[in-house]
Amino acid sequence: MNSWMVLVPVLLPILMGMLIPCLKILEREKIRNIYVTGALGLELIVVWLWMGREGSSCLAFFLLENLPIYFHIDRLSVFFSGLISVIWICSGIFALEYMKHEGEERRYYTFYLIAEGVLVGLSYAGNLLTLYFCFECMTLLTMPLVLHSKTKEAVRAARKYMFYSIFGASAALGGICILAAYAPSIAFIPGGVFTPESFEAHETLYLAAAAIMVVGFCGKAGIFPLHGWLPTAHPQAPAPASAVMSGVITKMGVLACMRTVFYIFGVDYLRDTWVQMLWLILALITIFLGSMMAYKEPMMKRRFAYSTVSQVSYILLGLASMTVAGVTGALLHIVFHGIAKTALFLMSGAVIYETGKTRIRQLAGIGKELPLVMTGFTMASISLVGIPPAAGFVSKEFLAHGVMESQIPVLYWLGPVILLISAVLTAGYLLMISIDGYAPKGGKKKEWKKRETDWKLTVPVFGLGIAAIVMGIWPGPLVKVAEQIAQMLIG
Repeated sequence: MNSWMVLVPVLLPILMGMLIPCLKILEREKIRNIYVTGALGLELIVVWLWMGREGSSCLAFFLLENLPIYFHIDRLSVFFSGLISVIWICSGIFALEYMKHEGEERRYYTFYLIAEGVLVGLSYAGNLLTLYFCFECMTLLTMPLVLHSKTKEAVRAARKYMFYSIFGASAALGGICILAAYAPSIAFIPGGVFTPESFEAHETLYLAAAAIMVVGFCGKAGIFPLHGWLPTAHPQAPAPASAVMSGVITKMGVLACMRTVFYIFGVDYLRDTWVQMLWLILALITIFLGSMMAYKEPMMKRRFAYSTVSQVSYILLGLASMTVAGVTGALLHIVFHGIAKTALFLMSGAVIYETGKTRIRQLAGIGKELPLVMTGFTMASISLVGIPPAAGFVSKEFLAHGVMESQIPVLYWLGPVILLISAVLTAGYLLMISIDGYAPKGGKKKEWKKRETDWKLTVPVFGLGIAAIVMGIWPGPLVKVAEQIAQMLIG
């Protein structure tokens, strides 16, 4: 079904964001807050209503002859757009209070809303050209969030973010050019576009294209050695921007990889090749290094950024296993990590806003000052560690089974071992914050005064923490959706 209605969830936040600097009335804080909340809420409703339009398409225009900008709603589009809309409104509500601390609120909300529209457009992309176009727009429109404070450190972080992003996207573009010239199609088809004859005709070239596209797109997901932008950009961006960068934007690199591997090449042509082996090895290296760096990092937001480097590579490991269980676990972890890591970065923002503390060693007793915020943080941390009954346990169980089912020599048992080591390190660098926050060690007894925290700072963190537990206790509906998508992709 071809319908321009497909573009409504894409264009709505873009247009509402563009109106913010144009409407003088939005200079008034109260009215601006109502406007931004209304825009985010409306987009949430529209995205979830549009889930019923699965199968709808829209051919927007032809960028070049036979290369259309084309949008299509399928199961993967529904999965990612739903996550985007939820994380975006949670971080947006938090920002209504937090951005008083940062200033330049109108500029922030302008880019924040426009970026949401572009991300929904990326999830709706129906071919490689559209995906690449939205992927680059995403980088350009989220860079101002990193640059927001305009300090020297923020400028350096924004440059690094742009350099890594453009380098990765340029590598992926090289692969797209090869496919545009030789592949039967660049449209997304579950199972891939190749036949045995068409793939064998240029097998070496196609495998090289697959490798550079996977590594290039995974740069946005923070895979080694393209992970360096995360621990630099996250501390400089405002906390709600860090939350969506970690919870959502890194997942757009995952989405691009999924479209490349499962919708263009197909697992039948990449399984048991050097491309799969490269992907698995890089994911395992990133999981281990990210956990080690997070454990050693004394700065709060940098620690959470290194954690993201590690945790997102859990997802890449599951996808690289190319098994139904592995892909199911990867899809589940996309949601569970998005929820938990958003809570962690919003917690860091609440602490910075209320106390000005930015280092781990300064957080002793913070659980007594900000009890609801730290409760949300603790529940999210339990999920990231993978302790039952939290949601992270469910996804990590699927991931471990998926890697073992792949039966790749050495890696089929090394993968679960590294996942276990990473879980122990994750417990060390996250749960110790909670323990010290509620029961500070050593020193004289101190009277910790509970702070009166605005609900806009408290509710998103606590709510996401609750979600991380509830979705682990009742994971059935989401597991069913993830298994259906995985079976469709693996066959």
